[in-house]
Amino acid sequence: MVRFKHRYLLCELVSEDPRCRQCIEERAVSAAVKDAVARTHGDFGLACCSIAFTGTIRTCQKFLIQYNKSQLLQLLHSCTNEVERQAIQKSVLSCSLKEEEQFQEEEEDDLEETDST
Repeated sequence: MVRFKHRYLLCELVSEDPRCRQCIEERAVSAAVKDAVARTHGDFGLACCSIAFTGTIRTCQKFLIQYNKSQLLQLLHSCTNEVERQAIQKSVLSCSLKEEEQFQEEEEDDLEETDST
């Protein structure tokens, strides 16, 4: 496992005119610092000092599963035949392992019923 080292940046704004200090906005200073870090350390350096993107991989995966599931459900409503409908239902159910296992059990039950008749 790689140890992540935290680095801190301390800056002092020096202005000859004391009235200018009141005009300085935090956003402008932040943008200037981020621009300097990006020029010095590139995109990776900028990403390391940005706090706006704090999601985890698991959170992203959960979002993608929900998004794909909603897209598949929209496709399900626009199906024209039964084969398409079954393929999309299978895809929707595969978005979750528990639902996929349930779907496989239902398929096995259907096959057993078909074989016994």
